[in-house]
Amino acid sequence: MPTKDVEAYLEELCTRTDLSDEQVRLSIGALRLLLLQLTPTPAGREIEWAAWLERRHSAIPEQTEDIANLREREMVMGSPRIAKATLTFPVLKDLSEAIQERHYSIRTEQAYLDWCHRFLVFCDKRETEEIEEHDLERFIEHLEVECGLAPKTRSAAYNAIAFFFQNVLDKPIEKLSAKKPRASSKVPMVLSRNEVRALLKEMTGVPGLMARLLYGTGMQLMECVRLRLIDVDLEKKQITVRNRKGEKDREIPLPERLCDPLSAQVEGVARQHQEDRASGIGAVTLPVAIAKEWPDAAYELGWQYLFPSGRLSRDAFSGHVGRTHLHPATLQRTLRVAGESAGIDTRISAQALRHAFASHVLESGTDIRLLQALLGHNDVATTMRYTRIMNGQKNMPVSSPLDTI
Repeated sequence: MPTKDVEAYLEELCTRTDLSDEQVRLSIGALRLLLLQLTPTPAGREIEWAAWLERRHSAIPEQTEDIANLREREMVMGSPRIAKATLTFPVLKDLSEAIQERHYSIRTEQAYLDWCHRFLVFCDKRETEEIEEHDLERFIEHLEVECGLAPKTRSAAYNAIAFFFQNVLDKPIEKLSAKKPRASSKVPMVLSRNEVRALLKEMTGVPGLMARLLYGTGMQLMECVRLRLIDVDLEKKQITVRNRKGEKDREIPLPERLCDPLSAQVEGVARQHQEDRASGIGAVTLPVAIAKEWPDAAYELGWQYLFPSGRLSRDAFSGHVGRTHLHPATLQRTLRVAGESAGIDTRISAQALRHAFASHVLESGTDIRLLQALLGHNDVATTMRYTRIMNGQKNMPVSSPLDTI
């Protein structure tokens, strides 16, 4: 295919007003991949692809939408099933808006919408004005007796519906507060240092780096997969965990031995992002506040995920195509396989590495308050459970009176 014919097509493409900027970017990117990789031609090497992307901006001024308006689309309901539910229960849209005003995560939004939808169906589609606290009590009992759900799951349902009562129906829950399901407090199983060493020996590549990061810092799984390049400071050797559940950011030290692997990971992400941008894509989902103030930051390298997905996806809010973070199930699956290969009987998960970090840090003599800050616990009582593990591993200090007679 002659270069002039390709450029003529690109010129026509860049001046079309019936196509959005995103459609033009995708078309140019697809053509570039075709002429450079799938069926390499001289035209693919001669054309300045980046210049044609800029040509679109000069030919048709980019029309940007306010992120606040984008969130009003039905896609924000989390899934087609939830979006369909809003047709039957329009009050779920009010719930979605109440959640977004508080900047809760998309996962929390989806979970709350799902539980409240199930609750409204359980109430036999009555008018919301007729729903009272005793309906919540009946629903929680239904989940326990008829559905057989665990206390932790029932507690999640209670939290979602209580939020719905207080912030949408304007009916604060008071009488039932004592009947909220409580999960039993269990001492977590902790891997020994030898088991952690054997586990990490079985893991390589990006999953191996993530596993070492989890054990080396005590981060939670989602905190790890949601890390962005700007969160990693290799010079100061520290990581910033941002906006955890709407709370304050916290800084944690970066293990010395991970600096070089993380530097290589950053360079790999930078190369991949450059290729994506050359193909007309490369946007990333931004926090709501950042997206509202600086929507162009979606294409900046610093906001890209440290562990990006190998697949492209479309952002439900902005409609841009780019890479989200690696799916957490990918790491969990790799950890389980590695645990089996290492001969570890305990079922391995990302949380097991967090428990191991906390226990081993305490064993080294670290103050409990410092560990609380590293783990991001609000209440030191949550951190204190790791002292129970240590006490259980030691011999009881008191001898049995039976041995003294």
